Amino acid sequence: MKGLAISVIDHIDMEIIRCLRNNSRLQWKQIGEIVHMSGVAVANRIQRLEKLGVIEGYTVRLNEKLLGNIYCVFVTVMIKDYKHTKFQQFIREHDEIKEAHRVSGEPCFILKVEVPDHNRLSQFLDEILAYGYYKINISIGQFK
Repeated sequence: MKGLAISVIDHIDMEIIRCLRNNSRLQWKQIGEIVHMSGVAVANRIQRLEKLGVIEGYTVRLNEKLLGNIYCVFVTVMIKDYKHTKFQQFIREHDEIKEAHRVSGEPCFILKVEVPDHNRLSQFLDEILAYGYYKINISIGQFK
């Protein structure tokens, strides 16, 4: 059914999705004012998008710096000896990994990691060595 979702989504659905991406706490009535529909009509569309699998869930965006995570680091990991399954478990067990993507080609994984200091970063990178090799890029600013 999820493959069919694109064919049944119209411009109003896309506008509702845009509203939710910007602020998933908007009330249906508020979204309705933006898309020129009633709150009930918006609720029906949102529920349909959830059933179709277009909307998978809702989340909170956190200010990691205010939580003490000062460094945002992108870690590219090349796995040795086909330890992908074990490394995926490692990813699930580490809260400092905010995003993890398995990618084609080299490297095998790209991780977005947020840590409070260089010591924790060093410790984290040492743990990765059990699975493979890494390179890092430290973010110096976020634009989007």
